[in-house]
Amino acid sequence: MAITREYRRNRIKQRIRKVVSGDAQSPRLSVFRSNKGIYVQLIDDNAGKTLLSASSADKGIAEAKVNKIDQAKLVGKAIAEKAASAGITSVRFDRNGYLYHGRVKSLAEAAREAGLKF
Repeated sequence: MAITREYRRNRIKQRIRKVVSGDAQSPRLSVFRSNKGIYVQLIDDNAGKTLLSASSADKGIAEAKVNKIDQAKLVGKAIAEKAASAGITSVRFDRNGYLYHGRVKSLAEAAREAGLKF
């Protein structure tokens, strides 16, 4: 049986989720990357709730005609601003099985520059 990309990503995702979990003070910053967009959520795993979310489909970000890496930077900045207004300063980063480069890396760096600590 050939190992598919999805299978490999799910194995990596399970390894990450064994270690990374979020709570109310330091939620989990979960990234989902599709071919068209990038989505991010702040999740409190103890309560099982999504606290905040941002995506490339949001109004201000979707209107900006930029490439996908710059779009990810805008999403990272947006989630950091929303978190700051909600009183969240530190998060635990969950790359969700994706490699830490390209869009995932630019999102994380933009969130750090905007004030999130992880």
